[in-house]
Amino acid sequence: MPHPHVLLSAAVSLDGYLDDTGPDRLLLSSPADFDRVDEVRASVDAILIGAGTIRADNPRLLVNSEARRAARVAAGKPPYPLKVTVSGSGELDPAANFWHTGGEKVVYTTDKGADRARELGLAAEVVALGPALDWRRLLEHLHAVHGVERLMVEGGGRIHTQLLQQGLADEVQLVLAPLFVGDPEAPRLFGPGGYQGGRLRLVETRRIEDVVLMRYEPTAPGTGPTPAAADHHWLALACRLAAQCPPSRTAFSVGAVVVAADGTELARGHSRESGDPVVHAEEAALAKIASDDPRLPSATVYTSLEPCTHRASRPAPCARLILDAGVRRVVTAWREPDTFVTGADGTGLLTGQGVDVVVLTDHEDEAKAPNRHLL
Repeated sequence: MPHPHVLLSAAVSLDGYLDDTGPDRLLLSSPADFDRVDEVRASVDAILIGAGTIRADNPRLLVNSEARRAARVAAGKPPYPLKVTVSGSGELDPAANFWHTGGEKVVYTTDKGADRARELGLAAEVVALGPALDWRRLLEHLHAVHGVERLMVEGGGRIHTQLLQQGLADEVQLVLAPLFVGDPEAPRLFGPGGYQGGRLRLVETRRIEDVVLMRYEPTAPGTGPTPAAADHHWLALACRLAAQCPPSRTAFSVGAVVVAADGTELARGHSRESGDPVVHAEEAALAKIASDDPRLPSATVYTSLEPCTHRASRPAPCARLILDAGVRRVVTAWREPDTFVTGADGTGLLTGQGVDVVVLTDHEDEAKAPNRHLL
């Protein structure tokens, strides 16, 4: 199911700490950066922090600028984003600022924690996620029930770590402050554990007074049938490639990208590329990679339209080309309609041969856009 764009936001010292161990919160950002954070808050639909951050920092979590609140209202939104917290135990302080400022609030917890949270009489919706906290279910609920398209996560470090390790963070906004903490007991931004491989993509750096903002996006594909945040990035690229296809009345416009497990782009292609009137997107992309490339078995093929199973122009359909290349994972936006082939089922052919096929319907409209004349 679709879920929001997840933006992780944090400020750290030069040695990677979120705070020190003193009684007062360590202010890492500059005044101008606090204003930038306020601007980001005003741009999202919901802000999430963990129960530990409520206990440690007692934040109000508001949009402070009156002008930004007014702009939200003018756009048909509430003045403040939805405020969200997560607590496995349901042990929350009813006197905390979180509950008494801003707009609507939601608590996500476990079945057991929900009983405790409801006993506290909090001015918030309490949602039980099951016997344990389930981040995918939480994000899906936020999207489906509360219409959250963009979620800003402001901590703490354990939550940032879990979302990154599960491939659920679409973006990291990290501010680096010019000071050291040096206390091994102080909280760090990211904890140990199994992260996705590969390098993140640096999309922006910005000096803000004496701090530096760095924005990163993950690049590594998901594994198996479970989608990761980077899958959306690569599939969106495939859909943009489809828009580059020369239009046709007899064939779909499709884009494709092949990405290694570490997030390295191996090749891309689109229908009717380089003047070939019958070449398909997956065919064009795979032809640019050596057949013995050791990265192919763990790579992912992203294609705006489900790989074909029948074609008159070439002996091998794209689903067969993918199988012959040894690729074991495909991510697509749109199942092939019966426009040219009745009962097309590239997904069935691939899954029958052990290939994991992920259909991300969030991108279906974008995949259909260059093919409207055929539909």
